[in-house]
Formats: sequence, structure tokens, C-alpha cells
Amino acid sequence: MATTCTYTFALCLSLAFLILGSSASSTEADILLSFKDSIQDPKNSLSSWSNSSNAHYCNWTGITCSTSPSLTVTSLNLQSLNLSGEISYSICDLTNLALLNLADNFFNQPIPLHLSQCGSLESLNVSNNLIWGPIPDQISQFQSLRVLDFSKNHIEGRIPESIGSLVKLQVLNLGSNLLSGSVPAVFVNFTELVVLDLSQNLYLMSGVPSDIGRLGKLEQLLLQSSGFYGQIPDSFVGLQSLTILDLSQNNLSGVIPQTLGSSFKNLVSFDVSQNKLLGSFPNDICSAPGLKNLGLHTNFFNGSIPDSISECSNLERFQVQNNGFSGDFPGGLWTLSKIKLIRAENNRFSGAIPDSMSMAAQLEQVQIDNNSFTGKIPPGLGLVKSLYRFSASLNGLYGELPPNFCDSPVMSIINLSHNSLSGQIPEMKKCRKLVSLSLANNSLTGEIPPSLADLPVLTYLDLSDNNLTGSIPEGLQNLKLALFNVSFNQLSGEVPPALVSGLPASFLEGNPRLCGPGLPKPCSDDLPRHRNSFGLSSLACALISIAFGLGILLVAAGFFVFNRSTKWKSEMGSWHSVFFYPLRVTEHDLVMGMDEKSALGNGGAFGRVYTICLPSGELVAVKKLVNIGNQSPKALNSRIYALDRIVGEAAFQTTVASESAFSCYNAPECGYTKKATEQMDVYSFGVVLLELIAGRQADRAESADCGDILKWVRRKINITNGAVQVLDSKISNSSQQEMLAALDIATRCTSVLPEKRPSMLESHQSTSVSSVENSCFRLILVHS
Repeated sequence: MATTCTYTFALCLSLAFLILGSSASSTEADILLSFKDSIQDPKNSLSSWSNSSNAHYCNWTGITCSTSPSLTVTSLNLQSLNLSGEISYSICDLTNLALLNLADNFFNQPIPLHLSQCGSLESLNVSNNLIWGPIPDQISQFQSLRVLDFSKNHIEGRIPESIGSLVKLQVLNLGSNLLSGSVPAVFVNFTELVVLDLSQNLYLMSGVPSDIGRLGKLEQLLLQSSGFYGQIPDSFVGLQSLTILDLSQNNLSGVIPQTLGSSFKNLVSFDVSQNKLLGSFPNDICSAPGLKNLGLHTNFFNGSIPDSISECSNLERFQVQNNGFSGDFPGGLWTLSKIKLIRAENNRFSGAIPDSMSMAAQLEQVQIDNNSFTGKIPPGLGLVKSLYRFSASLNGLYGELPPNFCDSPVMSIINLSHNSLSGQIPEMKKCRKLVSLSLANNSLTGEIPPSLADLPVLTYLDLSDNNLTGSIPEGLQNLKLALFNVSFNQLSGEVPPALVSGLPASFLEGNPRLCGPGLPKPCSDDLPRHRNSFGLSSLACALISIAFGLGILLVAAGFFVFNRSTKWKSEMGSWHSVFFYPLRVTEHDLVMGMDEKSALGNGGAFGRVYTICLPSGELVAVKKLVNIGNQSPKALNSRIYALDRIVGEAAFQTTVASESAFSCYNAPECGYTKKATEQMDVYSFGVVLLELIAGRQADRAESADCGDILKWVRRKINITNGAVQVLDSKISNSSQQEMLAALDIATRCTSVLPEKRPSMLESHQSTSVSSVENSCFRLILVHS
């Protein structure tokens, strides 16, 4: 009997656990479905969240469950699913939920303070959404949080002191928001903090809190592009675990603490650029053997750079430009095996470029312009096959260019202007991705190498102020040169016709033996002409004969035209034409052009639309109105507006999606890099903006002498009143100033050098928003 009771009790207990487990499972699934009901899911990313699904809820999208001590939801990761709607408090009914990641979505609401009710929540990430409003004092209720990420939202106001109550935090990311005011001194409480990010908060106005220096576990400190001012605290020497320090783009002043460099043994990136710091180069910065990025540029540093910089064996990026550094440039820097970027322009460095630079096998970019470097260009330059930019203008370099100086297969930009180089320009056959070559203001001799015409993407060529002789290679006219300057040399002969067309005369001046159209010296045939007994030249006789023959043909054609005109007048009947802007065209031109080939569609209640190419080459749209006797003026106006839209679709449609490697919409660097950048997008935007301003397609030549729109515009704006000539003739004079402002933006956006292009934000701020946007709107009505 006892044995039977024991078995019965065990069976009942098992059934009880089974029922309880089933009830818990059902409850968690219902909680998730309730949370889903508050969310908008346009891409149906949460389609697996369904009771009718065969999948267990632990296998639903974004769900992670633990198996010990029982099956329960511990993590909900819904990042980048295009979700919006409400972040419901019901999710906190998941009693074991430790991680909630809703980043990269479109949730539009204040900070979801109700999530503090999630008692087990340790990680909350709502970054890159549309979260707005201030951080409330009640943020202190998130006592269990270890990760708090509110970055890339629209959070504003001050950082409350109550945030200091979150003593368990390991990651605090408030970057890329609209925070303002001063930063409270509460960081001493964050003894476990590993990552602190307050970057990209332009409205902050605060000194750097010194108590940050007491965070011994801190590995990443990101304060860049905010409103921090004052000195770098001496207490920062206590950040023994730091790997990334970014204080760039602030208003910091004073000197870098002397022992700071030797304190950071684990440092990987050190960036204090674009501040107002002064003093000497930070000592012992290479005490961190893993240092990869060193950014000191655009400050007021002075003195020399120690040779110990060569001990940074893992250094990849070295940027000290725009300072007051002097002395010999450290030779060991040129030989670092992992160095990729050296920027030291606008300092007072001296010394020579060593031939051992060939050891820098990964070097990609060198800019040392405006210094006092001397010596010759080393042959080792041509042995660095990864180098795509070498710029050393405004120095004291001398001697001949080595034959291999442009042998890097990815070389794109070479600027050696304003030096004392001599000898001939070597043949350049291997750098087929070269975009810009400037050798101006040197003492180069010999002829212009014909091989330059074989460089398919060469766009900028400046050889001015040298002693070059011979003729200009004819093949250069086949390139799409935005700039071609050979002024003040000793060139002779005829200038290739396509180079003369639209080219500013100043780019050819100083070469008295050059000849061609528009130049002081025409290329004329000085041989005497034969004359007949009447004193007329052979050419005059030929012209008279041709004129006599044409006269006979005109008389015969007159009868045909008379008959055709009579027929046309009968067809015209009571036609009446209305022009919406001045055109040199007659009704006859319009009627003759309105045929089936020029018709768009089958027409509507008011008749058909035709696109006609006038004798001048201008495209116009003609609406042949019929059945208008009983139509109101409002209805007719709506049809006229629709006509503008049709013209845009038919006559001015662009092909931005062109797959051509040399499409006018592609930035020049597309020829040598596969990595998409914001600068490439800015370039394409600039081309489209030029299309709107000029009222023409980017790759359509206006005449036989014109190339693509970039070449055409750049040449126009270099001549007197040329910028006005670029503007679409259909734009009213009242909009001219706004269009010229837009033209300035477009030309800067299409700069050949990526770093010369503004960002989209800078383009927006560079001129009046209202004036440019309104002007573009007027253009879009006609052309888009």
C-alpha cells in the first residue's frame, strides 16, 4: 500500500511540473505576441512570431532562451528590422529578460522609462532610432543595467546627475545626440565602466571632468566633436587600461600632460587633432607597442619629433599636419612596415626623403607639402606599389625625376609643384589610374611626354612655369581634362583644336610660339595665292561659280515652296500659338515638327504632346490643344503644368545608374578604388545639381567642341561672365543669384580631389537654405 501511494505521489508531482512548465511557456509566448501587437513591422520581419507557427517561441526571430534552470527568454535582439511603433512595457513581464536590443529602427518616442520595470534587464540598446526629449532624473531606476546605449537619437538637454546612480554600468553611450550644458562630475561612481562615449554632442559646453581619470577599467574614451574646452586633466595618467582616446574636434587648450604617453601601455588610437593644444610632441607615446593611429593635426604644437617614433612598429596612420613642428623629419617613420598614411603638410620640417621608403610596403598616402624638405626624389618611391597619392609641393626638392616615379599601379595624385626639379619629364605608362599631375613651378626641360595621352582618367594636368619645349601632344585633346595649364613655358606649334575650345587663354599664355584660334599668333598659310587676269583669286572664282549654281537651284525651289506654303496655310486655318517663354521659332517650325515620331503617348482629352528639336538644337514641348471650347481656365492650367512634367521625363531624363566605368556621374577615384565613400556620393550629387542648373544632360555635348558637362562648366566659369552662361536660359533673371550660389556648391562637390569636396551638411550650411532650395524647386518643376 505504501509503495502504491509513493508511485501515485510521484506521478502527481510530475504532472504538476508539466502543467506549470506548459503554463509558463504559454505565458512567455503571449507576452511576446502582446509586445508584437504594439509594433509596426512593414517588412514582416517578425512573421515567425505566431501561435500558429510550428516553431517554438525560443526559435522565433531575435529570441534567445536559457535552458537552465528552465526554458525562459533571456535576450530579445530586434536590431535593424525596420520596426516602429511603441516600445511596450509589457516586455518587462519576461522576468528573466537580460538583453533588449532595438537599435537601428524607427521608434519615435521619449526615452522608454517604463523599461526600468524590467528587473533583470542588464543591457538596453535603443541607438539609432528617433528617440527624443531629455534624459529624465528617473534614469536612476535602471539599477541593474550594465550597458546603456542611447546614441544616434535626438535626445536633448543636460545629463542629469542621477545617472551617477547606475554604478554597475560597463558601457555608457550617449554619443551623436543634442545634449547641452556641462557634464556632471559623477563618473567616479562608475568603477566598472569600460566604454564612455559622449561624442558628437555639439551643444555641450563643459570642461573635461577630471574624475574620469579615476576609471581604472576604462578602455575607450570618446569625447570627439563636442563642446569640451579647457585642459586635458593630469588625472588621465590613471587610465591604465585605455586603448582608444579621442578628444578631437573640441576647444581644448594648454599642453598634453608630460607623462601621459608613458602611462598608456595598451593604447591603440590617440587622437587630439583639431583643438588649440600647444607644446611639444608627446614623449614616450610609443611606450604602447600596439599604437596604430596617432592624430595631432591642426593644433599649435612645435618643436621636433623624436626619432623614437620609429619604435611604434605597428603604426598605420601618422597625422601631424597644420602645426609648427620643425627639425629633420624622422627617417625611421619612412621605413615602418605597416605605415599607410603620412600627413605632415604645413609645418617647418627639413631633411630628405630616404630611398629606404621602399620598405614601407603598405604605404598608401604621403602629404608633406609646404615644408622645407630638400634632396632628390628617391627611386624607392616607385617601388611602393600601394601608393596612390604623393604630394610634396612647396618644398626645396631638386634634381631629376626618377624614371619609375609613377610606377605604382594605383597612383592617382602626384603634386610636386613649386620645387626646384630639373631635367625631362619621364615617360609615364604604368600609372594608368593617375587623375591629377602637377609639376608646375619647377625647372623642367624637354618635351611633354606623349604617353600622358594614354592615361585614361587623367583630369588635372598642370605643367606651367617650367622650361618645356616642343609642341603639345595632339592626343591630349582626347582626354577629359578639367584643367590643362602649360602657361609660361617655351612651347611652340599649333595647339590641338579641342584644347583651345573654351580653354582660358591664361592657361596657354607665356608661350609666344604657340599658335591657334584665339591666340595672338594664328596658324596661317603665308604662301602667295594665284590670281587670274581679272585680279581675282582662285578661291574667289570658285565661290562665284558656286553662288551662281545655287541661284539657279533657288529659283527652281521657289516654285515648290510657294505651292507647299499655300497648302500649309490651308491646314493652319485658325491656329493660335501661346509661348510660355521667348523662343526664336515660328508656327511653321512647330507644325512641321509635330509628327508621329515626336509624339508622346496617345494624347488625352485636350490633345497630344510633342517634343520638337528646333533648328537651334533646343528641345521644346508643344501641346496641341483640342476640344477646349467648354473647358475652364483652371483645367487648362493643370494641363499646362502636366506638360512641364512630361517634358522632364522625355527630354531631360538622366542615367545616373550607368554602369560605365567612366560615367560622368562617377567620381574620378572610382577608377582606382572599389570602396564606396561619402565623397563619391557628394560628387554624384554635384553632377546632378549641374544638370539642373545648366538644363542639360551630363554626358551630352552641346557641340563638337564640348565634352561632358564637367569639362564644359569648368571651362566656362574660368572666362569673363562665364558662370552666367552656364545657367539654363529658361531660368528667369530674378533667380540668377540663387542659381550662381547653387553653381558654386555644385563645382565644389565635383572637385577631382575627394578631400576638397564638402560634406552634404557643409553644402547645406554654405549658403542660404531657402534661396538654394527654392531655386532647385523651380528647376525640378521643369526638368524632373
